[in-house]
Amino acid sequence: MGKTTLAQMLPEAEYLNCDLPSVQRRLDDPELFFDGLPPDALVIFDEVHRLDDPSLLLKIAADAHPKMRVLATGSSTLGATRKFRDTLTGRKTSVHLCPVPWDECRSAFGIRDLDRRLLHGGLPEQLLAKQPEADFFAEWIDSFYARDIQELFGIRNRQGFLTLLRLLLRQSSGQVDYSRLAPLSELSRPTVKAHVEAMRIAHAIHLLPPFHGGGKQEIVSRPKCYAFDTGFIAFERGWAQIREGDRGPLWEHLVLDALRMQFRDDQIFYWQDKSRREIDFVIRREGERVDLIECKINSDKLDAGAAEAFRRIYPNGDNYVVVPHAPNPWRMRRGDLVFEVCDVPIV
Repeated sequence: MGKTTLAQMLPEAEYLNCDLPSVQRRLDDPELFFDGLPPDALVIFDEVHRLDDPSLLLKIAADAHPKMRVLATGSSTLGATRKFRDTLTGRKTSVHLCPVPWDECRSAFGIRDLDRRLLHGGLPEQLLAKQPEADFFAEWIDSFYARDIQELFGIRNRQGFLTLLRLLLRQSSGQVDYSRLAPLSELSRPTVKAHVEAMRIAHAIHLLPPFHGGGKQEIVSRPKCYAFDTGFIAFERGWAQIREGDRGPLWEHLVLDALRMQFRDDQIFYWQDKSRREIDFVIRREGERVDLIECKINSDKLDAGAAEAFRRIYPNGDNYVVVPHAPNPWRMRRGDLVFEVCDVPIV
């Protein structure tokens, strides 16, 4: 279910598709438009970035009609487009829709096969398809470039951009090495960084920073890159089925989605030291408390060595092992540490 479908489900809303020229003409005079609505109206501007000056429209609504409720949707972070001349600070709340979470696969779609969710991805059309459709993923990537990247960011090197995107899909959940990506994509290192930032803003990827601050042997600068949906990773890697070794890294993507639905991005990290001991996710809480999260298909496979190294530096916080099927959480001990084994999401 996409953002347009969700928006159209809101009762008694004034829905406007900003793709339509007739709607664009209707919104040429925002003051006249808003004056014709009830003071407490619910107004939906779908694909609002199609307008010439969307930030002016939303600013007038917020400042001149404070009782009015406005939902504005866009295919990318709205503030990323050059059409937005005002950041609307203090006037908006942003909501990011991720692909269908694992817990909703089971509760809303009746899908309990993890491999299906990993292979098909979380876009409803493909999640419900009998088989993943290569044409769908290829067309989506082409449309993403034309709709979000070329139009909103003005990036004209289609081949270089898409080559870089496909490289990032193939190495999703790995650390980003701009110097290595540059020759592979035939782009300069600064261009690679700029393109990666555009992908991040457009939500095609998420850059997960390393957590550090207490240990001299910690990795401090290189982020990990996660693609927004596992179906595109499987498509780009040419997988027809999920193999044993594929589940763990792809499961991390679903756990990350669940975490991002509960915590701000600036609270979520990974941790690694120079001995390559790694914690999948770290959640920074208040004070000196930091929770660690290990993602496992089978909790019995947990090696607590990395967690023990982490806790020697950061002793305060809870320890979690997140597995795909754990309706009733339980606790287990590994060495001196106690872990809660749970399903997603974590609270």
